[in-house]
Amino acid sequence: MIETIAIARGPYRAELITLGAALRVLQVPDRNGARANVVLGFANLEDYRGTPRFYGAVTGRYANRIGGALFTLDGVEHRIAANDGANSLHSGPMGLDQQHWDVVALTEDAVTFRHVSPAGHNGFPGSLTVEARYKLEDDGLAILLTATTDAPTVVNLTNHAYFNLGGEASGTTILDHVLRISSSRTTPVGPGLIPTGAFADVSGTPFDFRVPRRVGERIDADDAQLRLGHGYDHNFVIDGAPRCVATLFDPGSGRVLDLHSGEPGLQFYSGNHLAGGPPGTSGRVYAARDGLCLEPQKFPDSPNRPGFPSARLDPGQVYRHDIAFRFRTAAGLEEAFPG
Repeated sequence: MIETIAIARGPYRAELITLGAALRVLQVPDRNGARANVVLGFANLEDYRGTPRFYGAVTGRYANRIGGALFTLDGVEHRIAANDGANSLHSGPMGLDQQHWDVVALTEDAVTFRHVSPAGHNGFPGSLTVEARYKLEDDGLAILLTATTDAPTVVNLTNHAYFNLGGEASGTTILDHVLRISSSRTTPVGPGLIPTGAFADVSGTPFDFRVPRRVGERIDADDAQLRLGHGYDHNFVIDGAPRCVATLFDPGSGRVLDLHSGEPGLQFYSGNHLAGGPPGTSGRVYAARDGLCLEPQKFPDSPNRPGFPSARLDPGQVYRHDIAFRFRTAAGLEEAFPG
């Protein structure tokens, strides 16, 4: 049975479920103090089973794609489960998003989930113990993802929340949201959205979000990468040290999201394939681009790309990924994007 856990602090309220340790509801005030849920999810908890949307879930063991559904570690080839054509997406069917997680700690404003993924699950080596801690703070939600293993393996964990800062029930798309990403390069993809191994400068392309731009401004541009993704579904190489990697602003509500992470990449997905499916938490069926994902993580296909940051985890090491969704409000662009 899927259980629901609610936590609250100040103006913020979150609802999470034990399937996938998923964030189902996150209520955030607008510039007038009115609260609304800003993440997408299903109205019926049972719809979280088997529907490949990953709403708010912890994805892994390896978030994003691994080309050919295989990788080699210490000279041993590991064939993992394919679920995206010939490739593995978020570690194949029955990944962490489809697993039951135990609640191991709970307070008014925080909850910690734990799951043990057995050795060989979906083809991955090593038994992996994963914890996900969600804590509401004075300015939003902090997520701590940790993992340990008993054998060398690869790990890449993130949270797969779909945001609409206008509100999940608003009926608006995210095309008028304004986005800034601290990235001067992407990892371009080929067929199946698998990275080619190259790096591409964003200058002069629809992928340049170093200055704030409307998400919809160039989403339908005549660009080979956008055609492959049917919009944005690409990894951005984050510039600099642990920091605010992206800022998202909804001019209508005044809500601003500052995303913090220390990971080297950020997958920006513009919700291109959201149309249809079971009703969302407000009871309406979502349309394409009703939400977007900003997923900090290792690069896609890193286990097969020596030139990418390593995703290896060995016994005795602790994988740690700190994510913070920090919220504020702004009257306009200058206030939303100071400096």
